[in-house]
Amino acid sequence: MENFSSLIGQRRSIRKFTDQLLSPEQVELILKAALMAPTSKSTFSWEFIVIEDKEQLKSLAMCKKHGASFLEECALAIAVLGNGVKSDVWIEDASVASIYMQLQAEDLGLGSCWCQIRNRLTPDGTESEQYVRDLLNIPYQLNVLSIIGFGYKDQDRKPFNEEHLLWEKVHLGTFKITEE
Repeated sequence: MENFSSLIGQRRSIRKFTDQLLSPEQVELILKAALMAPTSKSTFSWEFIVIEDKEQLKSLAMCKKHGASFLEECALAIAVLGNGVKSDVWIEDASVASIYMQLQAEDLGLGSCWCQIRNRLTPDGTESEQYVRDLLNIPYQLNVLSIIGFGYKDQDRKPFNEEHLLWEKVHLGTFKITEE
């Protein structure tokens, strides 16, 4: 990308991927981005599980009622975990690392999509977090925030249209209630 403004304008959630695998260098760059993400008080409360195995991806695609099926077709998924014992703001730390990975993927010309796990349910009513925890052997002190799917884009999405920016959501100095 030419600059950061272009990068964030181009990045859109991609749920359709080609069969092409990512190179080890691409995976490394995505993980480096995550590991460079800031954390509160340098606690580094996040952890990441890298999944490329097609059977595991297929199982992960069943982790919630809606919105996870794209994981079966991605080339790479990264489960984003946070240690709630280590930091009371693990959700924020893990969220920042997640978006760093997604921005790095976009910069590489790859697609990505966030699959929310925390506070979601599987089709049979099990907590999605427990489903993922059991599937990936995650210890009790780690919480599962999300799974980010990555791959080569198999769909075209237009860049974000700045005409749709919600400037009315920006308040100067103090919150102002506007007439609708």
